Amino acid sequence: MGITEDLADQLAQDVIKYIDATGDEQIVSDMIKVLGATSQTAEEAFLTSLRVRRANMKAKALLLERAKAFQKTLEQPSKGGTPE
Repeated sequence: MGITEDLADQLAQDVIKYIDATGDEQIVSDMIKVLGATSQTAEEAFLTSLRVRRANMKAKALLLERAKAFQKTLEQPSKGGTPE
């Protein structure tokens, strides 16, 4: 990546950590205001990184949930008598 994307991605990671620790979602709007006032390119890179990282986190959580549900089906004894 270029410097813009690298810096924006690091900022997005830091913001996600901050949100996880505090629950303060307002920080995203505040960051957008600051970045947009100084560099539209940085703002767009930040938003892209933030969206991609959050989407990835949600997708991983869904995959983990599905894997756990599947594992439970394997661990449950079969119902209904003898196997065919």
